[in-house]
Amino acid sequence: MYVSMKDMLQRANEGNYAVMAINCFNIETARAVIAAAQEERAPIIINIVQEHLVHHADSELIAPIVRKLAERASVEVALNLDHGEEIAIIKKCIIDGFSSVMVDASRFDLDGNIRMTKQITEFAAAYGVSVEGEIGCMGGSEGGKYTSDSMLTNPQEARLFATKTGIDALAISIGTSHGNYPEGYHPEFDFARLKEIKEATSMPLVLHGGSGSGDENIKNAVEFGINKINVGCDFMNANVDSIKKHLKKDPEINYWVMMHQVEKDSKEIVKHYIRLSKSNGKSL
Repeated sequence: MYVSMKDMLQRANEGNYAVMAINCFNIETARAVIAAAQEERAPIIINIVQEHLVHHADSELIAPIVRKLAERASVEVALNLDHGEEIAIIKKCIIDGFSSVMVDASRFDLDGNIRMTKQITEFAAAYGVSVEGEIGCMGGSEGGKYTSDSMLTNPQEARLFATKTGIDALAISIGTSHGNYPEGYHPEFDFARLKEIKEATSMPLVLHGGSGSGDENIKNAVEFGINKINVGCDFMNANVDSIKKHLKKDPEINYWVMMHQVEKDSKEIVKHYIRLSKSNGKSL
């Protein structure tokens, strides 16, 4: 079933669980993620980050593929533009059939963020497309530029932002960063801040940078109000690990055979996160 994020995240908000959003960029990654959700009977979100959209598979190519895969599935599947930073690109994704978009205007001040995000929510409404906004900023592990205290989401700004923009989901910063963490490192989550933001907004909240955060952090984040969890690196790493494994076992392996094995192997990390998020069995 091809749907927007709105209803699935509202149910998650009411039911105190989270829906997984996995970063994909082609038919193989999207098919693996949807297959994992199908096996777990979970709603799922296919995230495509703007960079991958621009440099690998544009919205005219990827939207029909994901839509067809979703229509063949019996679980709910949303296609979401992740970290859309350019208005023209976001609008084109909406026109080309994405069911959801995430507006990343966090580089602006609060007023500028509200202005850009509201422009997209008004445009998306005519297409029945759900919108995720972001308040606060996310760092990245590459180069050691982790999320700092000054980048964390202010609960009162979150409430104002949500009210003025009309978004369906709110991405917040509570300590995670994008990218791969060093081995053995887990970020420190500001759960008190998360609870305060939840009380201030009462809306579906989104955790970016879920990869490598640690199972206990993920479980507690869901318990305290996160309803959508973005995972990119852990899924991509699982694909790479599978490729290495099959090449080591058979350096002459047929590429087509290997790719199907990679799809099969990479489903497992998706299923793990689905269970952590408590969304297994939650699809309509």
